[in-house]
Amino acid sequence: MKVIEQALLEKVIIERSRTSHKGDYGRLLLLGGTYPYGGAIIMAALAAVKSGAGLVTVGTDRENIPALHSHLPEAMAFSLQDQQLLKEQLEKAEVVLVGPGLRDDAFGENLVKQVFANLSQNQILIVDGGALTILARTSLSFPSNQLILTPHQKEWEKLSGIAIEKQKEAATASALTSFPQGTILVEKGPATRIWQVGQSDFYQLQVGGPYQATGGTGDTLAGMIAGFVGQFKQASLYERVAVATHLHSAIAQELSQEHYVVLPTGISSYLPKIMKKISQKGT
Repeated sequence: MKVIEQALLEKVIIERSRTSHKGDYGRLLLLGGTYPYGGAIIMAALAAVKSGAGLVTVGTDRENIPALHSHLPEAMAFSLQDQQLLKEQLEKAEVVLVGPGLRDDAFGENLVKQVFANLSQNQILIVDGGALTILARTSLSFPSNQLILTPHQKEWEKLSGIAIEKQKEAATASALTSFPQGTILVEKGPATRIWQVGQSDFYQLQVGGPYQATGGTGDTLAGMIAGFVGQFKQASLYERVAVATHLHSAIAQELSQEHYVVLPTGISSYLPKIMKKISQKGT
């Protein structure tokens, strides 16, 4: 087991070049938020933008777009029912996050299948929320992308067949042998673990607590991970995911000193400030 230390944070979160532009910080596509779960994709988009993602586009229900833009005018948005725009955005994206607030129904299943079928190997795919449930239920073949899975304990039970009470280190390590090489797993729980298939060791968080147990926390984490993997390319993909996951809980822990419950949007709001502090320490 490895712990995430300050040196790793400073390796990943670095100061920006004065000559850089938005195209250098990731072109992200976030898909989800089908009725009645529209807030999930909004929270994921907030986290992605606040983490520094250069270009964020959201595919969601058309009725959800005004709410999204009222919270986040920085994001572009289109209706998931618009097949032409969906195809175009899938081709453009460097990072695709599918699943926050995605209903497990025929439409959701078709969307996941379309995403899996149309991405190329050089695109990074993050599977979260409803897309994980669909993946487990339908036994779809894993795509050959750089793949990141972010299940909570019940979703991991569905994906791996390991009952929640038996989700120990050895059981997860064994289950991961059937996943594609290089797959990154963020195994969310009371002591979240971050794995990469092919590596024997894993990171385990030393921060976080029950003040995070509220709806939207996982959606915010998924958005942060998308934002981090779209930038900070001087670090490995695994390191970027680990630092995003750590920082999500570290911020929550800091905010919990004055708050009984830490809202996911509060984590996103605080994110740019703490990233600035880390980037300055690393110089």
